[in-house]
Order: sequence, then C-alpha cells, then structure tokens
Amino acid sequence: MHKQGSPFERATEVFRDHGGVMRTGQVLKSGVTIDTLYRMVDQGVLERLTRGLYALTDMPPIGNPDFVTVAMRIPHGVICLISALSFHGLTTKIPHEVTIAVDRKVTIRQPKIDYPPVRLFAFSGKAFQAGIESHEIDEFPVRIYSREKSIADIFKYRNKIGLDVAREALRLYLESKQTSIDSLIEFARICRVETAIMPYLEALL
Repeated sequence: MHKQGSPFERATEVFRDHGGVMRTGQVLKSGVTIDTLYRMVDQGVLERLTRGLYALTDMPPIGNPDFVTVAMRIPHGVICLISALSFHGLTTKIPHEVTIAVDRKVTIRQPKIDYPPVRLFAFSGKAFQAGIESHEIDEFPVRIYSREKSIADIFKYRNKIGLDVAREALRLYLESKQTSIDSLIEFARICRVETAIMPYLEALL
C-alpha cells in the first residue's frame, strides 16, 4: 500500500492513516524502520509527545492532547475525578495532572510518561466498571466517566481532593440543563457515598 515515494513519504502516509499520532510499536508493525522514525524526529517531521508516542508536526493540534496521550499509553484506564469534572465543565479547578482510574484487580505497570503528569487511582468492581463513556477527541476514543459517576467519585475521594471541589461539582451539575437525579443517586450507591451526597443534594434542590 505504501510502496512508492521516499521512506519519509511512506512513513508520513502511515501516520496520516492513523490520525497523525502513533505508538512506536504501531510504527514498527507498519513497516517503518526505527531509523526512519528517529530521523523524522530529528528533522522536525515528527514530534515526540511522550515516551513511545509520536505525532506529525503539520497535523492540526489535538483538542485535548493530555487526555489523548494518556489514553493511548493507558488504554484500559478511565479518565476520572478532577480531569473528568473538567471535561464535563463541572469544576473551576484547573487540573495540573491527568487523573485516571485503573482496575484494582488487574496488575498494570504504569508506563513512563514524561508529559503530562499522571495520577493513577485504583478502582474495583462496579466502582470501576460503571459509568464509562467513550468520547471521540479529534478521532481518538477516550474513556471518561459520565457526569453523574464523576460526581459520585469526587465525593468518594473528597478527603483527598477536597469537599469544596465535590460541593462545587454538584452545584454546577444541578445548575446545568443535563441532570438525572436518579442516575446520580444510583452511582452514589455504587460508590457507597449516598449518605455523603444526600445532605448536599437536598440542600441544593
């Protein structure tokens, strides 16, 4: 399929076929040599986003490169807590790291990611599996917890992240036009924080 043109041209076409961003393993499996990959970086054709992840420099900027980078490096994880709230517009707090949940029962060695900073949280059972949505960010599928699940999670981790963040997320959620109190309560039960959320929910309703 990519038999004509120089090695750079063939490699560039491969990258474009993959949306402009590829992992080293994908690049090598596609027939591009490691030497060509490194020379493309040296000559500014490719940009090294993080360890083992490269992007064409002339591609349009990714809408949320932090989420895309982490999703590609930790494909079985789910964007959660502050990062998920930020995605859904449910916090005024500016995330300084990407918070991502992984299954506690699955042994996952966190890959080395030079950028962005990543903070892993181990979830288990339904608390990990429930509420996962797939959002296309510039053609990349990124797993992110739903609005209601993210609020339940932030109340569960309120002692680590801050009760003020949890209360603000709940207030912003109720002020929005996309609410499902039944769904919110269901996720609160799954995360075992129903008694923690209810007083604030009743006060705001």
